[in-house]
Amino acid sequence: MKLSDKVRMSIQSLLKRRLRTVLTILGVVIGIAAIVIMMALGEGMKVQSMEMIEQYGGIRTVMVREGNTNNQSGSNTKKKGSVDPLALKLSDETVDMIRNMGHVELVSPVLEFQAILRSGKYTNSLWGAQGMSLEALADKNWKFASGGLPLKDEPLKLIYGNQVLQDFRETKSGKGYYDTGVMPEVDLMNDTIFAVFDTDAYYQANSSNDNSRGEGDSADGSSDGSSAPQPKKYIIPTAGVLEGGENDYYEYSWSVYCDIDALIAQLKKVYKNKPIPGQPTKSNGSAYKKIYYSSIYVKVDDIENVTMVQQALTDMGYQANSDAEWISQMQDQSRAQQAMLGGIGAVALLVAAIGIANTMMMSIYERTKEIGVMKVLGCDLRDIQSLFLLEAAFIGFVGGVLGIGLSYGVCAIINVISKAQTAIIPLWLVPSALLFAVFVGMAAGYMPSKRAMRLSPLAAIRNE
Repeated sequence: MKLSDKVRMSIQSLLKRRLRTVLTILGVVIGIAAIVIMMALGEGMKVQSMEMIEQYGGIRTVMVREGNTNNQSGSNTKKKGSVDPLALKLSDETVDMIRNMGHVELVSPVLEFQAILRSGKYTNSLWGAQGMSLEALADKNWKFASGGLPLKDEPLKLIYGNQVLQDFRETKSGKGYYDTGVMPEVDLMNDTIFAVFDTDAYYQANSSNDNSRGEGDSADGSSDGSSAPQPKKYIIPTAGVLEGGENDYYEYSWSVYCDIDALIAQLKKVYKNKPIPGQPTKSNGSAYKKIYYSSIYVKVDDIENVTMVQQALTDMGYQANSDAEWISQMQDQSRAQQAMLGGIGAVALLVAAIGIANTMMMSIYERTKEIGVMKVLGCDLRDIQSLFLLEAAFIGFVGGVLGIGLSYGVCAIINVISKAQTAIIPLWLVPSALLFAVFVGMAAGYMPSKRAMRLSPLAAIRNE
């Protein structure tokens, strides 16, 4: 018997019992839709988790800090029996070495700095502001509420996170947003903002006369009569303010960023030949010519390689941290949730499979004489079995297609109501669900088809 004949006969048999066929297909539709929707909800939770991690720190980034010289190998010593205190500090040579490692996509030195910002009657003490390469800043793909990234070779300009404004306090009273609930009257983009980089000198000058608190300080840093002179202030323009409202929290929300080359040039201008705070000094207290960085920002080419790169850097003696362990735990949790949700949907499909088996069994009872005639005429037993398997496969296929279509509709409604990508149907799930529906249909029709194949021809013909 030709395949085309089997297909035609199977379709005709299903159409003869339309109501039963429709109800059986409906069971498959509900079962497949339940599985796909549940898996889509699990995928949505996974994607939202990854987006949350990305907001608070890149999922492919490793932060490298200087290592412990007590554990360094002999290759990092000045000479036998001595330890080089600079061996595991972070320099341009370290950056180049990491850049040449496998699976590393981007490397940027990070230099943290402190400064006192002054604008009108408000003051902000910056701690842990960061200078990074323009390439790294651009790679973050930040959205700006105003302004943008600084340009190459520009003088120092600052990028403010959306929550930085809340950290400005009134210089006299010391009260700020968290005390009064009122946003400071500072326009970060357009107001003139002074920066004091020599914070030690600033606090010494202000502690010598609590009542002065820097009032009357001139832009060139002259004192207003306090016993300790005020350090020089510099006008630092704003490059941009990052997008976000008062209640939006991102990786950058409370941070200030700038171009690291412009920052180094500014710090050298401020301190001249004196040691820059945070930089190592020689035994006589003088500064090194080389700049040593606070950390190094490393972006790996793929999330699967983050742990490997992190371990390689740790083996070299550096401190390397990433969100890899947290991400791995969240992925395991997401897979468990998807499996649980898929299992819930599978229960509905199991009921549908029982319906298919029942439909096929009833079909055999109704077509017993037809089966007997086919056997008497010499029809191959395998052909008889394949007829019933094809019918079951058709039920699974049609139910799978309609179930997937229903899933897309339900997921779209869920996303509209939640106003977020709560349910996401990955591309691989569509063909997988369709093949699974056909497999379930054929599996449910297997035992009835075996029964049809084993029927006695004479008994089948005599059957009323």
